[in-house]
Amino acid sequence: MINVTIQNFETEVVAASSTIAVLIDFWAPWCGPCKVIGPLLEKLETDYAGRFKLVKIDSDQEQELGQAFGIRSIPTCILMSGGKPVDGFMGALPEGQIKAFLDKHLPSENELEAQADAQDAQALIAAGDPQAALNKLHEALSINPANDDARYDYVKLLIENNMLDEAEAALAPALTQIPRQLRFDALKQFLDAINFAAADARGAWVVEQFDALIAANKRDFDTRLAKARVLMVRGEWTAALDELLEIVMRDKSWGDAVPRKTFVAILELLTPPRPKADPQVGTKTATGIEIAGKAVAQLDPQAQLVATYRRKLSMALN
Repeated sequence: MINVTIQNFETEVVAASSTIAVLIDFWAPWCGPCKVIGPLLEKLETDYAGRFKLVKIDSDQEQELGQAFGIRSIPTCILMSGGKPVDGFMGALPEGQIKAFLDKHLPSENELEAQADAQDAQALIAAGDPQAALNKLHEALSINPANDDARYDYVKLLIENNMLDEAEAALAPALTQIPRQLRFDALKQFLDAINFAAADARGAWVVEQFDALIAANKRDFDTRLAKARVLMVRGEWTAALDELLEIVMRDKSWGDAVPRKTFVAILELLTPPRPKADPQVGTKTATGIEIAGKAVAQLDPQAQLVATYRRKLSMALN
C-alpha cells in the first residue's frame, strides 16, 4: 500500500497502471467507514498476490486529486488501468462484494502466468534461443488462448523458423475474430507470400528476371506482385514495398486491392512494439506518458521507415 500525493500521482498511479491495475482508496482520518475498508483492502492486496496495486489518497490533504476524480463522499475506490479510470465503488462494501468487483476487472492467476511466460519468451528470443521461446509462448497460449499478444509472437516466430503448418494452425483462431486484428491479417499475408513463392516457379527466379518482364510492360502487375512476394520472403522489405507501391499508384483497385493489403501487412510486420511506460519515470502531466512514447518512436529508424511508407501509401491513394 502506498500513500499518494499530487507529487507522486503520475508515477505511482498513471504510469504504474500501464503495467498493473491500480486501486485508489480515497479516505480521510476522521472517516469511520474508511477505517473499516482500509485494512480489508490491504488484506486483499496481499491475497491477490500482485494482481493489483493498492494506493491511498487522503482526500483532505489532496483536494485537487479528489476534485479531478469528482469524489463526493468517502470512502470511494477507483480502479485505474492504462492510465485511465475503468470502474469504482463508494462505501465500505463487504469483502465478498469487493472481491467480485476486483475479479470482474483483474487478470486471473493463470492469465498472469501466461503473461509472464510471454515476457520470458521475449528474453529468450533476444538471447538467441528460439526453440525455448516457442515453448514458452506455446505454454502461455495453453494457459490462456485469449492472449493475443502471445499468439501473435508465437505465430511470427513459427514463420521465422519455417514451421509453416504449425504457424497456420496457431493463426487460425485469430482469423475468426470479428473484427479481425490487422496484425493477424499481416501474418496471413506473410504466410500467403511464403506459400506463393514455394508453389510458383517464379519464386526461384532472380530479381533480374522479374525486372526484364516489368521493363517490357510496366503494367504487368502479376509479375510485380510476384516479385514483391518473393522479396517479402527474402526479407527485402523496402524493395517489396516499393514494388507494391508501383502497382497501387497505377491502379488502386487492381487484383481486389491485394497489393495495397500486402503493403499494409508489411508495414504492420515492421512496426516496432510500442515501448511500455516505465513506472519509475514520473511526468508533470497526464499526457506525459504518450509524449514519451512518441519521442522514443521518433528516434527508432524502423519506426521512421514505417512512417515514411505510410505517407507514401496515403499520397498514392489520394
